[in-house]
Amino acid sequence: MLTSSLCLAWKMSPTDLRITLNIQDIRQFRQSRRTMIGDFFLLGNGGHEGSLGFEHPQLSEKRLNKKASPMREKVVGIIGGMGPEATVDLMARIIKATPAVGDIDHIRMLVDNNPKVPSRIKALAEGDGESPVPCLQDMARRLAAWGVDFLAMPCNTAHYYHRDIQKTVPIPILNMIDLAVREVVTQTPDLKNVGLLASTAVLKLKLYEKLFAERDVALIAPTDNYQKDIMNAIKGIKAGSYGSEVVEAVQSAADNLIELGSDALLVACTELSIIGHEIRSTVEIFDAAQILAEAVVKEARNVC
Repeated sequence: MLTSSLCLAWKMSPTDLRITLNIQDIRQFRQSRRTMIGDFFLLGNGGHEGSLGFEHPQLSEKRLNKKASPMREKVVGIIGGMGPEATVDLMARIIKATPAVGDIDHIRMLVDNNPKVPSRIKALAEGDGESPVPCLQDMARRLAAWGVDFLAMPCNTAHYYHRDIQKTVPIPILNMIDLAVREVVTQTPDLKNVGLLASTAVLKLKLYEKLFAERDVALIAPTDNYQKDIMNAIKGIKAGSYGSEVVEAVQSAADNLIELGSDALLVACTELSIIGHEIRSTVEIFDAAQILAEAVVKEARNVC
């Protein structure tokens, strides 16, 4: 018998039930109910309460059998909202990257488009913001609990927390930074210098610089005045109020990177990816969001 009062809520189905209880009750609940109910999963919110979901044994068996099939297409969970339009942009890229004849051929996506994630810029670049880690971890746990097979996160800056998020879920989280670096180096084997169009936080944290350096590739950032314009462009896109002036600012920064000796450019901000197709360059342009979208399709379709 549980010592604390419980708050119960359930869907109109005998196979799905949610229960909320104090953390100290979970071990006792696990021991007393698992054999009767079946498999269950735990969702935490970083505080003193958790959410426990469990399935009917027959449903659990079906899920296990389904996952055992090597031909089953995987479901992706998207940790989104950073920003909202960037998340929609990734979804559109995934759709366009999927070989499809009809609806059924497309990738199933479960998306948490959560614009309430604390600012990564304030936490990392400005140093006076709330950590987004608890929120991101909670989003990952909830998506995993819904049954997705792997996760993707369309925000370059948030990948600073990739390890913190990954350790909270048993399913893989695609790493956009690693994927982008590998793709750029693979496609341009003689690359010496790559220009980065990214937030100041990404530059400050050297998220790309370290990985490129391991491959003997130098990273070039825009000069300060152009980087300020990049940040204003990012803020404008996040606010949903932007026009040709944003494209012109990013174009000028791209030209600056080429003048500084970039052999290729990498768009490494998912807000900038939204307008990336409008940037013109005399060197090849790569986009981390596009690389992530293609990786999602390959992972979901079990393509090596």
